[in-house]
Amino acid sequence: MKEPEIHVGIVSAPEIHFTLNAPFAAEGKTVCGRQQAAFEKGYIRWNGRLYRELTFTPERQDASFSLQDVTIGIDFHWEQQETQTFTGILRLITDKGKVTAVNRLPVEDYLVSVISSEMNANSPTEFLKAHAVISRSWVLAQIKKRGHSGNRTDCQPPRPETEAEHIRWHDREDHSAFDVCADDHCQRYQGITKASSPTVAEAVRSTCGQVLMYGQDICDARFSKCCGGISEEFRYCWEDKDYPYLHAVRDDKSPGELPDLTNEREAEKWIHHSPDAFCNTRDPQILALVLNGYDRLTTDFYRWRVKYTQKELSELIRRKMNTDYGKIIRLIPVERGRSGRISRLKIIGTQRSCVIGKELEIRKALSETHLLSSAFTVSCGEEKDGVPEWFELTGAGWGHGVGLCQIGAAVMGKQGYGYREILIHYYKGASIRKIY
Repeated sequence: MKEPEIHVGIVSAPEIHFTLNAPFAAEGKTVCGRQQAAFEKGYIRWNGRLYRELTFTPERQDASFSLQDVTIGIDFHWEQQETQTFTGILRLITDKGKVTAVNRLPVEDYLVSVISSEMNANSPTEFLKAHAVISRSWVLAQIKKRGHSGNRTDCQPPRPETEAEHIRWHDREDHSAFDVCADDHCQRYQGITKASSPTVAEAVRSTCGQVLMYGQDICDARFSKCCGGISEEFRYCWEDKDYPYLHAVRDDKSPGELPDLTNEREAEKWIHHSPDAFCNTRDPQILALVLNGYDRLTTDFYRWRVKYTQKELSELIRRKMNTDYGKIIRLIPVERGRSGRISRLKIIGTQRSCVIGKELEIRKALSETHLLSSAFTVSCGEEKDGVPEWFELTGAGWGHGVGLCQIGAAVMGKQGYGYREILIHYYKGASIRKIY
């Protein structure tokens, strides 16, 4: 197959400000310099006229454009806005009452930015190669699922919500107007703002066209920051599907048997200890290579603790769930995945009770931004009239934990493992093939 192109949603707003840093063709004329486009009654207003959509095509190979006020780390504690610069084609479309800027470019160019945006470009070379393969696999799998119609037909819909149960998940099919977004919801993509390292460019070039395959299918190769010692399975984070290459893996040189972390007692024992794992590291040199500046704000990720007073927790849940549970009496794990991550949690309050899930909904409900992971146990303080005075969460890992563990893989790269060894460690049964 030929190298495909990808459509990446960068920013949506009622009004978008951007700069064409070189000549671009749009609506039959050449334009350059500062521009603005605004949503107006279902159309885009640009230069005094209304359009259904606009396409700005570069007139020379080195042309770039800059978008202002791009939000990165949406809903995370490092959320910030910045100006970012991109190559390729700029499309402006209307979506959900806003103007959306979409960048269209070749997949390999996209990957150079993704690898630089996801982690420090000075990370171990074999780790960067491994990440190039999984990022390429993931995005090609998403393009194939979406097809040319812009609609997903193979997705299992979330379960109907009831008074007693609130189960939902967030995945790429949340987007219908483009292939993937540019933030953590999909893969971080920050254009040539971050694509500045020859090491990353070489990692992408040397693995060009290589993907993970399982049988005849490109792998939906997921990844997260830190698995916490054991990776998670797909069904506990998203729809109820099993992928053979996304089964639980112990992140260790000599893995041995997996403890049964779906069992509450075993999960508590695992989470309250700090077992050996590739990702169990505090080596500042390795972490500085793996994590970008805003990621280094998170220091304790392999094992962590969060404590709330009764007032803090009840108010937090009320705001995040938009429902008043009253005072919180218990947080009870109903279902855990293979890594100990809770996929269904029962919140019992003085006014109502409800089971929530999956893992991201739990993390959002119990934090101002996102709890590091849903692999946690709950301790309660002294009770007053049957109501605990405080709650402490003791947790493991950072992120959903499915597929490759970025910190673990970086440690493997530092220890001399090749990128193929890294990939086969995390994606059991998968093979690496060059498809273009």
